[in-house]
Amino acid sequence: MTTSTAPNTCIATAIATAPVAEPIRTADAVTAHTLLNCLIREVSAPEHQVTVDDDHLLLRLPRRGLVLRSRLRRVSLIGAHRFQGPVQRLNNEAWVTVGWRELANYIQDELELRTGIANEEFLSQVADSRETIRTALEERNNASPHADPYVASEQSLVFGHRFHPTPKARTGDPVDWLAYGPETGARFRLRYLAVRRQLVREEGELHEMDALHRTTDPGFAILPVHPWQYRLLQDHDRLREAVAAGDVVDTGVSGPVMVPTASVRTLYHPDTDTFLKFSLNVRLTNCVRKHASYELSGGVALNRLLQPLFAELADRFPGCALLAEPGYRTLDTAGDTALLEGLGVIVRSGLRRHLRPGVTPLLAAAVADEYPTSTAHVSHLLARGDGDVLAWWDAYLRLLLPPVLAAYFEHGVVLEPHLQNVVVGVNADGTPAQMFFRDLEGTKLLPEHHQRTLSDLPDDVRGPLTYDPERGWNRVAYCLLVNHIAELLGALADIEPALEPALWGLVRDHLGAYARSASEPPRLRALLSGVPLPAKANLLLRWARKADRHAMYVPLPSPLGGDFPREVIR
Repeated sequence: MTTSTAPNTCIATAIATAPVAEPIRTADAVTAHTLLNCLIREVSAPEHQVTVDDDHLLLRLPRRGLVLRSRLRRVSLIGAHRFQGPVQRLNNEAWVTVGWRELANYIQDELELRTGIANEEFLSQVADSRETIRTALEERNNASPHADPYVASEQSLVFGHRFHPTPKARTGDPVDWLAYGPETGARFRLRYLAVRRQLVREEGELHEMDALHRTTDPGFAILPVHPWQYRLLQDHDRLREAVAAGDVVDTGVSGPVMVPTASVRTLYHPDTDTFLKFSLNVRLTNCVRKHASYELSGGVALNRLLQPLFAELADRFPGCALLAEPGYRTLDTAGDTALLEGLGVIVRSGLRRHLRPGVTPLLAAAVADEYPTSTAHVSHLLARGDGDVLAWWDAYLRLLLPPVLAAYFEHGVVLEPHLQNVVVGVNADGTPAQMFFRDLEGTKLLPEHHQRTLSDLPDDVRGPLTYDPERGWNRVAYCLLVNHIAELLGALADIEPALEPALWGLVRDHLGAYARSASEPPRLRALLSGVPLPAKANLLLRWARKADRHAMYVPLPSPLGGDFPREVIR
């Protein structure tokens, strides 16, 4: 395999200017490269249909009988390569340019031949994702980033997940989501319903939510509703009946201005440092994003369990914190599931209570973005200080790795520390200083560690709150090592390609240090021996039209294994 070591001299300028200057061309190129990433990781590489030929990566679709290639900007040790220019297919002895739509068709054909099933949604979802990117780029030409660097980082993810075939797929035309999409710098007020107390279902502590909009009638509670979701549910029969009976009063759009974060449905109020996570009956990437009933109750139970646990972890690993989700509220009209789940809102506590003086929080996904669209990108952070890539990475890993590993191996808690679930706090010189974990939706428990807690929960809550050890480890290893560490390491390697082996060496060092402190758990021993890493198969999952909880994993070559012991070879 040929590895590029030339400095990446032009990419920062090209990436920074292309989205503004040429939204259509950029959306097309990013969509094609993202599809290529998925195809290589989940289909072609596992079937040994990929090779590097000088400055191109070649891959074959064996069932379709096609050979494709793309020029390499940089080769990755983990197979997360960087591409430049168009995708091409071999036509007799000539290479012919392939557009994103044609590439999507080829992938559809190959997957149908491979699986024996069809997916008539696939092409339209790829097209929806590409259109979202194009529209967002055009809108950003006329918008200024939020003055708060943290908010700006949340709203900077124009291109989305590099290994998801439809990273920006979004239900509806742009007219439906432009006013609410983070990529366009949206800011808006909420709809507020006053709900008679006997129709309110709630658990936990809700004072942060109630502080945003108060009611003077003790017989009613205020229920904030995302205005997009209200449009989707306002004609529901049970809601109309409750309004007609005076049990629900629509008080209109009012209150403080909220900003959407990267997840779209979680909104932030910068003045009070409060997050509200809403249901949205909208497909974003893979799933319709609404709270299941069991997630509402389970989240409160999980929050109670995790707060003291993370206080202990913070004492042991200074700088880490978990953002609390202390309560939820929703409308319960005789158990109508559509309203119970569709109008559920979860409170998430903010960052400032944890922030040290002089530390600025930034979304990790913005720090690691292949296509930098904000000053949160790691290249900007390094430019603030001495530019020492290895020292910066060492500080980052010291904050990220130990609490996640300790949560799993010592406490039986499966965190989801992927790039969109982690906020990193940086000092004025750009060096990592704190690490914040968020979003309990994907956090699970290993039953053998938490039998008492789980036994107190209803069956419909207990089951979805747990993973068996194998599934839990795959989730932790994927989110931590593949989605997060490998992607941020890739952004650092874009700056200094020759450092990629040393960057992976630091990952190995930190994993080894924790393993020794924890009596070398077998899963970590295997990881340090170089066993393949589990990568979530987003393309195959979307093709099968399954929810994220049914995620499957494909093996990735690991750069973590040390030299094979000579005494074993002898």
